[in-house]
Amino acid sequence: MTDRKNVASWLTDMDGVLVHENKALPGAPELIRQWRDRGTPFLVLTNNSIFTPRDLSARLRRSGLDVPEEQLWTSALATATFLKDQSPGGSAFVMGEAGLTTAIHEAGFIMTDTAPDYVVLGETRTYSFAAITKAIRLIGNGARFICTNPDATSPSAEGPLPATGAVAALITRCTGREPYVIGKPNPMMFRSAMNKLGAHSHNTGMIGDRMDTDVVAGIEAGLHTVLVLSGIATREDVEGYPFRPAEILDSVANLLED
Repeated sequence: MTDRKNVASWLTDMDGVLVHENKALPGAPELIRQWRDRGTPFLVLTNNSIFTPRDLSARLRRSGLDVPEEQLWTSALATATFLKDQSPGGSAFVMGEAGLTTAIHEAGFIMTDTAPDYVVLGETRTYSFAAITKAIRLIGNGARFICTNPDATSPSAEGPLPATGAVAALITRCTGREPYVIGKPNPMMFRSAMNKLGAHSHNTGMIGDRMDTDVVAGIEAGLHTVLVLSGIATREDVEGYPFRPAEILDSVANLLED
């Protein structure tokens, strides 16, 4: 599906697409308003598992974007949905912040460090040696290893911080066990979002600023893919990949309709 006029539902990345450094990007507030006014189903997606949808909604509001918490889909929510589907009423040892622990709790999981079904690794600013050691031992004893997202670093005012992917690599090196990663570029993230919307891939679009996550996962999920150049990717970057988005636009402002 390559024609934008057929798109009935939208998924969109957040950083580099709608916001940059806590400020709304040109056209983003208007696009969100247009979708809401027209009743267009949409979700704003993020690989960040730290914040709850309520927290993210408040942060976006301060950035100039009015996105209800019901329209936010995080890797934490996608992970909790996956776990609930795979093992209803299961148990997990969770390393992460409120966004992840709340989502897993609300999915009906028991959080424990005693013989859990899963070890779930998410983003946190307080990775502890003791918790990492516990995770390694639990995985060695048979717990299945799940990771919310593959990002190796996350930004901070002082510079890059080690993130979920980096800690996952440490655990993998110690256990020989690779995690199953739920967030982008796993198209599972998009499929769970479409399930939440009641949408279908044949008429859903995905807007992102990265070829290696947003676009490739959108293509694999069968979506109409839109790459915007307001974030990471440049037109020159696109030439280095064996796949192409359906559209390349300067920003989401180009999606506004009269």
